[in-house]
Amino acid sequence: MKILILADDFPPQTFGGAGFSTFYLALGLKKAGHEIFVITTCQDKSLEGETDYQGLRVFRIFANYHERWRAYLGLYNPWIVGKVKILIGKINPDVVHAHNIHSYLSYACLKIAKQAQKPVFLTARDTMSFNFGKLATRKYLEKFDARTSWRDHFKQAKKRYNPLRNILIKKYLSYVDQIFAVSQALKEALEQNGIKNAEVSHTGIDVGDFKVGPEKIEEFKKKYNLLGKKVIFFGGRISGLKGLGETNQAIIKVKKEIPEAVLLVAGKQGIGWLSGDELKAAYWAADVVVVPSVYLDPFPRSNLEAMACQKPVVATIFGGSPEIVQNGITGFVVNPFNIELLAEKIIDLLKNPEKARQFGQAGYERVKERFTLDSQVNQTLSWYQKFTKLI
Repeated sequence: MKILILADDFPPQTFGGAGFSTFYLALGLKKAGHEIFVITTCQDKSLEGETDYQGLRVFRIFANYHERWRAYLGLYNPWIVGKVKILIGKINPDVVHAHNIHSYLSYACLKIAKQAQKPVFLTARDTMSFNFGKLATRKYLEKFDARTSWRDHFKQAKKRYNPLRNILIKKYLSYVDQIFAVSQALKEALEQNGIKNAEVSHTGIDVGDFKVGPEKIEEFKKKYNLLGKKVIFFGGRISGLKGLGETNQAIIKVKKEIPEAVLLVAGKQGIGWLSGDELKAAYWAADVVVVPSVYLDPFPRSNLEAMACQKPVVATIFGGSPEIVQNGITGFVVNPFNIELLAEKIIDLLKNPEKARQFGQAGYERVKERFTLDSQVNQTLSWYQKFTKLI
């Protein structure tokens, strides 16, 4: 069958987990024998056009504007929707599956797809369908309450606030046959904010793709001066809400107990962007991986990648991480605002390598059992089957 994927960003022009998760799902669907088309955007005019990327037909549409207009153009982007309509007619897909489209493609594409009489699906990978950005939490809040009000939105968006935004998003979502939420936490957040038609579809990964030879790991350690060190790898995009500040505070305490401990951070504030074998080598070089987000991080891919590399994880209580990491079995789940506890759990794993090894092995088995790409692909296809007789 012909499957059309809509996504604001898509590799290789992406560094976010959402873009990569969408990409790997597309590859998995292709491997299952289906013809995959992707409509995405680019912010560099020279990249616009049709390309073949790893066997996927990718159509890139140039779209660029200042972020201050996202609350309006994320609903209906007049420079995009006409082109998307033409491409849908050209491709004539059997299924349209949107992912993150709140920035450039715009929610109006959902209506266009439905008007073409196609089954329409949407994977919600963040809280942007009801919030104006990431949904931050309050300190020491053990039970996350995701309900938001117009006052919350106004406080977050300030001059960028659009009072009609969420009303219109819900209108566009009415054209979707099925919404997928990447975690139970996100599904509950959607429901608390009036978006009911969601089912959980966890992100999956191919654990076999994370194997790296010992020479690559050794080379990586030498390159970044990690030999003889206890390595704590900070997984995920660098930002305040990802918990880097809390991690830095915890590492100060860790180094007092374990002087050879070092924090490895990928990104502009660390050793630079990592991808491919270098990223995999970073996980394998680590003794502990930390994923300490201080917001509703729906389903951090770093947890899965660390566990696929047999590494213990110290993860946040907020968002979808507790659905991946089993506290005391594959790692620890902590409130990252509790710096003492965050440091304590890192120290525990660094001082007890056998426990860390057992946690890492348990995590590896859990990913193979619960979070494989094949299982995600099969689940997605089964949902497609409910709305089309072509499978």
